[in-house]
Amino acid sequence: MSTATGARNERSHTNLRQGMVVANRRRNQVIKLIILILGSIFALYPVLIVIGASFDPRNTLVGAAIIPPNPTLENYEKLLNGTQTPILLWLRNSIVVSGVTTILTLTLTTLAAYSLSRFRFYGRRSTLLATLVIQVFPTVVALVAFYLLLDQVGEIIPWLGLNTLGGLILVYSGGALGANAFLMKGYFDTIPHEIDESAKVDGATEWITFYQIILPLIRPILAVVGILSFVGTFNDFLLPRVLLRDSNTFTLAVGLTTFLDNGFSQRWGVFAAGALIGVIPITIVFLLLQTQFVSGLSSGAVKG
Repeated sequence: MSTATGARNERSHTNLRQGMVVANRRRNQVIKLIILILGSIFALYPVLIVIGASFDPRNTLVGAAIIPPNPTLENYEKLLNGTQTPILLWLRNSIVVSGVTTILTLTLTTLAAYSLSRFRFYGRRSTLLATLVIQVFPTVVALVAFYLLLDQVGEIIPWLGLNTLGGLILVYSGGALGANAFLMKGYFDTIPHEIDESAKVDGATEWITFYQIILPLIRPILAVVGILSFVGTFNDFLLPRVLLRDSNTFTLAVGLTTFLDNGFSQRWGVFAAGALIGVIPITIVFLLLQTQFVSGLSSGAVKG
């Protein structure tokens, strides 16, 4: 009798513990869900307000709502049809500058990171540390130097001087290394050296080993560096604002600020419409490379 009672008590205690575990698990899931919902609202609310303002014909942020009263496409029509605000030209300039800069950044960074990871030479570690230290200084420190440099280069090669997209790309490409090279070197270090040795045994040169064997393996980190470079260049305002003078050479970030200088200070609807149009290229690039981006970002930080 006592044995049966003890067994029942043990089962009841076991069921109680299991019930407590299940209850704690559900409570944790509810807490995580609440945090996720609050974080999503916090992140999406400003975006939804901007979207709503772009369809609001009142052109004001006072009393802005996610769903504005009487939504129209008036702001987009004014933006695209304005003769003094060629936003499509600015958008094209931004895409050209960001695209070419990204290609050059990937080329320079890949070659530099491969050399730092695979070759052993005097000053290798010092070179890597020097590129990181240089990146510590903000861009504003070198603005005067960039301006004078492009002014002198423009006298010899006009399309690389001031007020040119080529000159802006040149400046961006000069700062292509640094953190990008360090991140990519960490990814190269995760690739076994035995792959290189096997290729050399089969008669492959260093270039063939890099181009045909190693390069296909580093697509994730290429996506990471490419996205970071494209987004950073596309959203940059300071350098284009200083180095570009003509409105026909403005990037989108600089061009949007002219709305505030040309009597658009109260026309926030038009400004919001321009901001949303500028989001389209970045969104497309990220959606195309998001899978590689997540994989490369985590793997590139494994070792350095």
